[in-house]
Amino acid sequence: MAHAVWLALGAMVLLGLTDLVYKRGAAAGIAAHHFLIQQGCCFLPAVLLYGLATGTLVPARYMLWGMAAGLFVFAALYNFARALRIGAVSVIAPVYRLSFTVTTALAVLILDEALGPWKLAGLAAAFAAVWLLLGGGAAAPGAAAGRGAISRALVAMGAMGVANFLYKVGAAHGGYPATFVAGQAIVFVPLAALFAWRMDRAWALPRAGWSYGAVTAALFLVALVMLFESLSLGEASVLVPISQMGFVVTAAVGVLLLREPFTARKGAGIACAVAALACLAKS
Repeated sequence: MAHAVWLALGAMVLLGLTDLVYKRGAAAGIAAHHFLIQQGCCFLPAVLLYGLATGTLVPARYMLWGMAAGLFVFAALYNFARALRIGAVSVIAPVYRLSFTVTTALAVLILDEALGPWKLAGLAAAFAAVWLLLGGGAAAPGAAAGRGAISRALVAMGAMGVANFLYKVGAAHGGYPATFVAGQAIVFVPLAALFAWRMDRAWALPRAGWSYGAVTAALFLVALVMLFESLSLGEASVLVPISQMGFVVTAAVGVLLLREPFTARKGAGIACAVAALACLAKS
């Protein structure tokens, strides 16, 4: 289990860095639907090359679980992006980040994973960390999250929680991560392309977006491989919450490298996140 926790921690760091690139891309003016398709166009060939180079791209039935995960990942990102267009990020982001609660509930109810005191304490601390780190920003004027935004954020949260659960189901078959992730990409990329076409009615992708898409694709690929490998060794109700706490990495990088202000709330959030990781690892 210790090895699985380290893999989940690695996935957490990489997903946190991915979020940071998303933020930098948004600051550079890259629209969300452009980012998705450009990331996907870089991600799919990267997965195929990785699978071919390692000899682990082997068509198998569990690839269908990856394709199902791709559908739910797209639903999550689509609704998350739509929610951010009409709602405050300080409200929408914390709701979306709680997707690990859905994964945990499914793992406990369907896979009979236990809920011990350390796991419950870790989940409680993770809740607190999400609220402290992501719920403290001031909403932009006129960007209050209404019912429509909250509804889309809840759909995004549920979809991502199901997608992560499907990773555990796929890993339980003892398959290769490249095969599973390739199945995800095969579904995700056409959906992202159709979404981009629906938004623009043309293929007008920004040149600057390709560099952001390539970096996120590389980080995302390694993170998903590590997550898949960790889930083949341990419980989803422990490992998925750990992997989904990448916002701690984003906050730390923002303070240390980007000179963002360090507040008491941010410090308390990081402390709660560290406590959550320790409790979940102990469970």
